[in-house]
Amino acid sequence: MTRTSKPAALADASLLPGLFPPDADPIGAEGHRMRMRQRLLKAGPDSLADHEMLEMILFIALPRRDTKPLARALLARFRTYGGVIGAPARELMTVDGVGEAGAAALKLVQASALRMLRDEVASAPVLTSWDRLTDYLTASMQHERTEQFRILFLDGRNKLIADEVQGQGTINHAPAYPREVVRRCLELHATAVILAHNHPSGEPTPSREDVALTADIARAAATMGITVHDHIIVGKSRWLSFRAEKLL
Repeated sequence: MTRTSKPAALADASLLPGLFPPDADPIGAEGHRMRMRQRLLKAGPDSLADHEMLEMILFIALPRRDTKPLARALLARFRTYGGVIGAPARELMTVDGVGEAGAAALKLVQASALRMLRDEVASAPVLTSWDRLTDYLTASMQHERTEQFRILFLDGRNKLIADEVQGQGTINHAPAYPREVVRRCLELHATAVILAHNHPSGEPTPSREDVALTADIARAAATMGITVHDHIIVGKSRWLSFRAEKLL
């Protein structure tokens, strides 16, 4: 008996709409994705709108999903591209269809950007690359929902030894203790520090408690020959320097 070959039509998903849902159409979806990839590679990222950037990130993680609606739903929920990338993973997963894979892809983009900025900060003395430092701190902290107190530990040439979050708090308070700051400096052999924390409310104006804590840390550090170069407060759209404001 002669075997008959499978009809060519069966190999074409577009001819069997009853078996393949529209968002799984391998021809239409792949064609759209290919055009977006080509536009990115030829014209650069500025050629893509925010929702298209998110769509591309998500379709790498969710290859069988139509990710355009997901991208638009994320922007509707978190308002901006940065708001989406900076949102906590648990909140990203509350958007229907994003799931663990989509949330992980979005957080990986954030982690990659922060690592690049941190490497730039670490490549030169911090005090001579202030713009890189403030860019890094802004990217790291401006989307945090609670206050975060962090310390950049510097060596004798003012190069970065370590960047550590010392306290994670509430919407308007993050714990920090002068004795613990000094102890960690001694462990790392740091000779100077830059303090930083964020104001989730968006306004970086320091509170009385911020000013008092900074003074206490500076005094405790000075007893061990450690310099507090600055304290940066990161808001939603701008940052504030204690040194520039003559508060330190």
